[in-house]
Amino acid sequence: MPQLRPVPAPDPMALAFDEARAAAARGEVPVGAVVTRDGVVLARAGNRTLELKDPTAHAEMLALRLACEALGSERLIGCDLHVTLEPCPMCAAAISFARIRRLYFGAGDPKGGAVENGVRLYASPTCHHQPEVYGGLRESEAAALLRDFFKGRR
Repeated sequence: MPQLRPVPAPDPMALAFDEARAAAARGEVPVGAVVTRDGVVLARAGNRTLELKDPTAHAEMLALRLACEALGSERLIGCDLHVTLEPCPMCAAAISFARIRRLYFGAGDPKGGAVENGVRLYASPTCHHQPEVYGGLRESEAAALLRDFFKGRR
């Protein structure tokens, strides 16, 4: 009988970059997000604010919604979020409310970020849940993706 070999799980950050590139191809700001739990991808999304005419249709918000639907719960206990850009205040708050365990992000966002920049939501004493945060993953690649997108817009 042949031996089964475990198949390596897809790299969630690579999937987030795939989503970001797909968003750029649609004319959206290139941000992608992936929710995982125990190495299993629950949801993935890219920005769709223009397409859906919805200011809340950020990659993180869409991925969180899809993951909640997949699990049948408003809480994403034990789940991790991988996103190409530091979350904004809206997304950072949703991440906290969803009880995301770990947040991994690519480029920091000095103008619109709310994790390591701006309001630093998770450092606030009124924040009910602070995920573990790991920023700067593939940072130069994430920054280049955004820079190239906006260069083409100018």
